[in-house]
Order: sequence, then structure tokens, then C-alpha cells
Amino acid sequence: MTLAIFDLDNTLLGGDSDHAWGEFLCDRSIVDADSYRARNNWFYGEYEKGELDMSAWLEFALQPLVDISQNQLAAWHADFMTNYIEPMMLPRAAELLDEHRSKGDFLLIITATNRFVTAPIAAHLGVDEIIASDAEIQDGKYTGRGSGIPCYQEGKVLRLQQWLSETGHALEGSHFYSDSHNDLPLLKLVDQPVAVDPDQKLENYATARGWPIISLRD
Repeated sequence: MTLAIFDLDNTLLGGDSDHAWGEFLCDRSIVDADSYRARNNWFYGEYEKGELDMSAWLEFALQPLVDISQNQLAAWHADFMTNYIEPMMLPRAAELLDEHRSKGDFLLIITATNRFVTAPIAAHLGVDEIIASDAEIQDGKYTGRGSGIPCYQEGKVLRLQQWLSETGHALEGSHFYSDSHNDLPLLKLVDQPVAVDPDQKLENYATARGWPIISLRD
């Protein structure tokens, strides 16, 4: 199978699920809205600059999950999917996934956003597998700490290489679709890099190298 690899936020989605989860927490008064929103926005700005401290971000993002029952987390996420994620779904992204699916490609999402937020989104999109930043779980509950290599910048390459060695898949003929300059390490690795509604840094890089630039927005 040929790999069709996709970033999630601002690529397959018309927005950022990680930032939106923070907004959900604020809107539902699960956290102190003013202080949490300010910190959430600051981290998002650091991501856009390519300077995000992933360890600090994961600690911040995962803290509201600590000691919350799985039933309560599932209820929160169902609400989040209906009211925050489904409005971000892009028909043209679904068409792109279907195009690769019809060719028999293996559909893989690789995202910096933590698995709690993104695994249900990947399932909704019907992809074959997801690689995401992982959260530590002990006795069935989140500890508020990350686990393993964060799936960000060069970390995406390391996590993908680990996955390839475990699964037997290969990068020959592979596509990778992304909007972000943070994904340049992985974009440079695949055979067919594609910039999707790219940020300015990625657009400049892709243009200089003749990479395809596409839009999945209406």
C-alpha cells in the first residue's frame, strides 16, 4: 500500500482542534476562562512561529483531563465533536481522502495535537491510523503528563519512522499534505509533498521548490 499522510489541523480541518479544545473548556466553564484562554492563545502563537515548547504545551493541555472519569471525558468530547469539530469539516478534504481511498492507499493522520482530542476526529474521517502526541494514563486516568516523543517538527519524523519499522510500511510513493512550516522535516522526507492552504513560510518554501500548493477550503 502507498501511504497518503495528512496533517490534521488547518489541513483536513478548517481550523485547529487543539486550540478549539481550549475554547471548549473555557466556554463550558471547565477551566477559568480568562486565564486559560490567554494562555491557550499564547501557546498557539508560539506554534505559529515554530517555537512551541511541546513539553510545556502538553502539560498545559492535558491538565484539565487529570482525574476526570472516562465517562465524563467521553461526554465532553461528544459535545466538542458536535459543536466545535463538525463545523470545521471540509467537504473537499473528504473528497481528497476518498480519492486516496479509492486508489487503495493507506490513510494516515500525523498530528502534534494529543491523541485524546484527535483520535475520535480521525475515526470520524475514516482514516486507517493516526499518530499523535500521546498522554500518560495510569489506572485508567490521565496524569497530565505527555508520554513518549511529542509528534511535532522533527518529532513527527521520529514517530513516523518508528511506526514504519513496527508496521512494515514504506515511504516509496508517499504523499504528505500539510499547511504548516512546522512540518517541513516530514514534507522533505516523502516522495510527494503537498502544501495545503499553507502558512506564509511554507508557501514560500513550496513555491521555491515547485511543490504542489492546493486549497481544501470553499
